[in-house]
Amino acid sequence: MADAHQKQHDYHIIDPSPWPFIGSVGALIMAIGGIVYMRYLAGGSLEIFGIEAANPWLFFIGLAIVLYTMFGWWSDCIKESHEGHHTRVVSLHLRYGMIMFIASEVMFFVAWFWAFFDAAIFAGEAAQVARVEHTGGQWPPVGIEVLDPMHLPLYNTIILLLSGTTVTWAHHALLHDDRRGLVTGLVLTVVLGVLFSCVQYYEYVHAPFAFRDSIYGATFFMATGFHGFHVLVGTIFLIVCLIRAAAGDFTPKKHFGFEAAAWYWHFVDVVWLFLFFSIYIWASWGAEIAAH
Repeated sequence: MADAHQKQHDYHIIDPSPWPFIGSVGALIMAIGGIVYMRYLAGGSLEIFGIEAANPWLFFIGLAIVLYTMFGWWSDCIKESHEGHHTRVVSLHLRYGMIMFIASEVMFFVAWFWAFFDAAIFAGEAAQVARVEHTGGQWPPVGIEVLDPMHLPLYNTIILLLSGTTVTWAHHALLHDDRRGLVTGLVLTVVLGVLFSCVQYYEYVHAPFAFRDSIYGATFFMATGFHGFHVLVGTIFLIVCLIRAAAGDFTPKKHFGFEAAAWYWHFVDVVWLFLFFSIYIWASWGAEIAAH
């Protein structure tokens, strides 16, 4: 009866799945583990049922469960697609879901930009007594040397813009059933993503200011750091697509997994452009540039 009912509409009624429950348990364990891990870093201790919990192991157990849930859940989605359950209606709703996810990510970054511009534009606001005391009434704050935007930040901008062209090339190759071009484009995009992360790590290590130094350091590292995390996630996303492309999973008409990864990667590119022009260029205008 279920099969007969399914043939009367374009929706896919999925089988009972354990992944929502398993993922929730993993997220709870990871959250608790993250909290007690902070206690561990502060030199404290915490016993749960006679077991010392103030150490990293609880967090990583939760993380492992979450990663396992992602692997299992998305594997089921791929299997459903291969079985023909991703009809036109289902595929459209998958796209709506990805669009809504990216929209939520946009608002996530709006919060960090808001914090940065509020501190930068109103650095000398009289009502913000504590802020003026720490910034000296100017932006960047007194005593802060900023990174040269025409050095590593510009280099990383070129890398990300180039990666946007290579992932578009891969998509174009897929639409024309060019498997070699698809794989080559994805390999180049992954390499460029890894290169971006390495350059940003080098920049962080040699930055002339730290997170705790001032509100400048805090807003800088929160905004660029979360973007770096999204680059890491996007790179993993593209690596999975590369593995699937090499296995022949994608076809010119069925490749939403790759399309979603490309959308996400372009979103990461656009966010970086805003970061580059606002935090690196605009906020360093007239400031003292740190030596390379």
